[in-house]
Amino acid sequence: MTHIGQAIEHVPVTVSLGSIELEGYLSSPTAASGLVVFAHGSGSSRHSPRNRYVADVLNEGGLATLLIDLLNSDEQEVDMQTAQLRFDIPFLASRLLAITHWVRQQPQLVGLKVGYFGASTGAAAALVAAADLPQLIHAVVSRGGRPDLAENALERVDAPTLAIVGGNDTVVLELNRQAVARMNCRKALHVIAGASHLFEEPGALEEVAKLARAWFTEEFR
Repeated sequence: MTHIGQAIEHVPVTVSLGSIELEGYLSSPTAASGLVVFAHGSGSSRHSPRNRYVADVLNEGGLATLLIDLLNSDEQEVDMQTAQLRFDIPFLASRLLAITHWVRQQPQLVGLKVGYFGASTGAAAALVAAADLPQLIHAVVSRGGRPDLAENALERVDAPTLAIVGGNDTVVLELNRQAVARMNCRKALHVIAGASHLFEEPGALEEVAKLARAWFTEEFR
């Protein structure tokens, strides 16, 4: 069900985790049916134009979204030089877990079902966190993700999971097929024909966003 035209509040947020502060954008439509937390990966951030586009489409469908950095500015700078943290899945998952607990403490978000949207290595972090929070996470969507990096957490994921991969992203597609086959939850692998890893082809990212919106809307009922 689309709620185009309804009021959507966009606010910057800061999540304080001890001495670490993580920056994000919270977008909340009136009477949101659930909240989708974005887990960026591979050097991306809350500024990712692709994830911001997907978030806009989710917002139009009545879903709240939280675009949140899993690394602070100092960590991002180090990661840009070494690419080390973006592949540290346990570390990224621990950040996502802490962010999720923060979400549960926000008065305006109380009662909303929560899902994860993970891209690239962020998808692996989302699956590890979902496996650790089976009572809290109601759905996961992976866009061009690396679910294989979730390793032994795959079998423990209870949340219904949709993996979306470009048909031309052949290596990642095979890794997704293998990972999805290991999962015991409700699951689906959707291949967008002719799309590459970043879904830059005309209409490809729009299809990703609409598939994600339908998946979350169904699981948040």
